[in-house]
Amino acid sequence: MTATRILTEPTPSTISVQELTRFCDDYLSADAFKDYAPNGLQVDGGRAIQRIVTGVTACEALIEAAIADKADAIMVHHGYFWKGEPAPITGMKGRRIRKLMQHGISMIGYHLPLDAHPRIGNNAKLAEMLGMTITGALYPNETHPVGNIATCPPQSAQKLIAQITQALGRVPLHISANYSAPNSTDANMEHNRLIERVGICTGGAQDMIEQAALMGCDAFISGEISERTTHIARELGIDYFACGHHATERGGIKALGDLIAQQFGLPVTFIDIDNPA
Repeated sequence: MTATRILTEPTPSTISVQELTRFCDDYLSADAFKDYAPNGLQVDGGRAIQRIVTGVTACEALIEAAIADKADAIMVHHGYFWKGEPAPITGMKGRRIRKLMQHGISMIGYHLPLDAHPRIGNNAKLAEMLGMTITGALYPNETHPVGNIATCPPQSAQKLIAQITQALGRVPLHISANYSAPNSTDANMEHNRLIERVGICTGGAQDMIEQAALMGCDAFISGEISERTTHIARELGIDYFACGHHATERGGIKALGDLIAQQFGLPVTFIDIDNPA
């Protein structure tokens, strides 16, 4: 009698988009935030999820990469449907959403909840990369603070620049608190000021610099810089480091993807679409 052997391929792990969103909503306390865009499921691709791509922004390049990866879902920090933008799904937004729907790809986005999370949030991950310990909130009355205060071993601005460059792969724009106007009596003085207490809010939070100074921070780290930021830093005596909106917000969404991969046994791929801003 001849035995017949049947090889059975293992069934890939799957999860519904609703179950995945519920898990993330709960883990990130998404309902606790009054945000600029909806958090959670923004585009339902209509199929179960076996593969996930994560990235900072749901741009067309990320969608194309997800299609090539045969992903069923994209998870991002910057999604769609921002307050104040036109409602019609036309033009660039129409092309993006049409590609998602045509390929059955769901899109899930978390904005402020992913900035603020104390373990996998953007601020928390940036502080971790820079060897800093978060000790409090920039705005102490916030239950889920989107800006934080961290401490580090006393160090010069140049040493912190080197740490940021190594962690993020780009040199930050530094505005020194030690600025002296040309021809002033302080113009040639040596400054040995050390940084130990640091305000952190990733992305486009440059206007929190005044609050960081009010809270006694030696420096403030964010992503972007405005013309006014330079003068505020100099006049309030606080160092400012503009490290890139995109660069400072890679950590949270990557950490969320790692968590999902561990929790549900799904392949999750972080795709970094280069962005110098």
